[in-house]
Amino acid sequence: MSMSYKKLWKLLIDLDMNQNDLVASSGVSRTILANMKKGLSIRTDTIEKFCEALNCQPGDIMEYIPNNI
Repeated sequence: MSMSYKKLWKLLIDLDMNQNDLVASSGVSRTILANMKKGLSIRTDTIEKFCEALNCQPGDIMEYIPNNI
């Protein structure tokens, strides 16, 4: 896995939000959230929607995890 979205899940807890709240405020589908839980890639426009809804920066919701070589 190269990208980790653990920061997003922690931010939701800090903001006292759940995934339904995030779907409602961002307009992003639950399927995308399910893909993120699996560590799959998402589009940059999706990241932009999250940042707008949560008033945050991309680094607040995701981080790059280098693969071990």
